[in-house]
Amino acid sequence: MDPLVHLEDAGVSLGGKPVLRHVDFELQPGQVVGIAGPNGSGKTTLIRVLTTLLRIGEGAGSVLGADINSDQVFGVRSSIGMIGHTPALIGELTLLENLVHIARLGGVAEERVDSVLEVVGLDEASDRRADASSFGMRRRIEVAHLLLSKPRLVLLDEATSGLDDSARELINALRDRTVMDGGGVVMVSHDQKQLAETCEEVMVLTSGRVESVQ
Repeated sequence: MDPLVHLEDAGVSLGGKPVLRHVDFELQPGQVVGIAGPNGSGKTTLIRVLTTLLRIGEGAGSVLGADINSDQVFGVRSSIGMIGHTPALIGELTLLENLVHIARLGGVAEERVDSVLEVVGLDEASDRRADASSFGMRRRIEVAHLLLSKPRLVLLDEATSGLDDSARELINALRDRTVMDGGGVVMVSHDQKQLAETCEEVMVLTSGRVESVQ
């Protein structure tokens, strides 16, 4: 079975400064892999590579079968979903309008929006503007987005930070469903212990290099 993600001796430099060096990374279908490391270790840069928004300067790699440094990535981006540090919503739109907008862009039937809002517990708050909603509400809309789009590759970058238990459970359920459907999940966290409890494998980055794989 082909890996969902494969990086071999990958390197990235930004502004002439090496940020990732000689990174080997692989994610198989049905697998959850963690990435840990201190601030400045290269975690965010690696995630940007996995989103296909940042090309590598050294080595080779593929995401969902597409060469990471080729235009093939445009064909797989709709199958990549991410929840990052800050919820990425359009502030002047309501929570419902944000989700409808996402559904239209992804070619998803809008009839599914109401049911997904109910799943994430926002069916009675969907008329709130995003910029007037709590962090937790905005995070739940991002979960709803991924429930709609069903990406094969899910990237969770400190996704559970600052959330209550019920919102964390939603993200955990999203992770589990992705794996059951044959997709893969990459989780980034400063909490190495949490990753060890959740992930089959944890890669520790230090100064852009892989320090260890546990």
